[in-house]
Amino acid sequence: MARIRVLVVDDHRIFAESLAAALAAEQDVEVAAAGSGPAALRCLDRGAAEGRSFDVTLVDADLGAAGTEPAVPGARATGRGAEVARPAADGLSLVSAVRTAHPEARAVVLAERDDPRRAAAALQAGACGWVAKDCSLARLLTVIRGVLRDETHLPPALLTGVLRELTAARKHRTESERLVESLTPREREVLRCMVAGLGRKAVAERLYLSPHTVRTHMQNVLGKLGVHSTLAAVALARRAGVGPADLGASWAASRAESGGAAVTSGGARRTSARDVVERGGQLA
Repeated sequence: MARIRVLVVDDHRIFAESLAAALAAEQDVEVAAAGSGPAALRCLDRGAAEGRSFDVTLVDADLGAAGTEPAVPGARATGRGAEVARPAADGLSLVSAVRTAHPEARAVVLAERDDPRRAAAALQAGACGWVAKDCSLARLLTVIRGVLRDETHLPPALLTGVLRELTAARKHRTESERLVESLTPREREVLRCMVAGLGRKAVAERLYLSPHTVRTHMQNVLGKLGVHSTLAAVALARRAGVGPADLGASWAASRAESGGAAVTSGGARRTSARDVVERGGQLA
């Protein structure tokens, strides 16, 4: 009998251990648990390396942000260095990371309360289901087996709200795409540099333009997009699917040789912009 490998990710140890024990009582289910996002990713990596990938990941929607928390006792596949500090991930960020690094693992979000907006965000992040923590074990097992058949599971009471949220998000994305399409090819090039976190001087060097010309292009970009700041323009661009300019190692090296201070200031802006966008840009 093929066994379903399930990873429970929750920073409330009693809940995680109890749920893992209940699921493990099923003959066709094998369970491990992790107490944080980083521990969960290590667990998934270890399972994949051993040829025993997880099929379903149950993720707490309110997963804590403690980056040094070790795996929950009893987790069998967390690997070495489980207590080494790593960047923390909340529940929805972890779902997105799992979809990217381990697309074979279906993610189901476990939530304390129903929230149409967060449920819609979970689906957009790659979750296959949203389940209340107080649901029955039979219901949870139905969802686990259902997502393995490529089904999407939501509580009936959430369907209308989630559809409304997804429709609004799509409308917002469509409007963002329309605004981006109004830019000239050069302005789109400048926008991609802005998404990459480059400042005016760095954009000028990359595109072989004067800083004054770049300033004019940036002003035109903000005006056509209807925003008043670079961060707002970057958030809109990300919603429209605009990716960052490909800087390339050779370009970065030439920048480093020409002046380390410029690289440092550009790098700081890049980190700040990406952090802000990742925190709120997708659903703003």
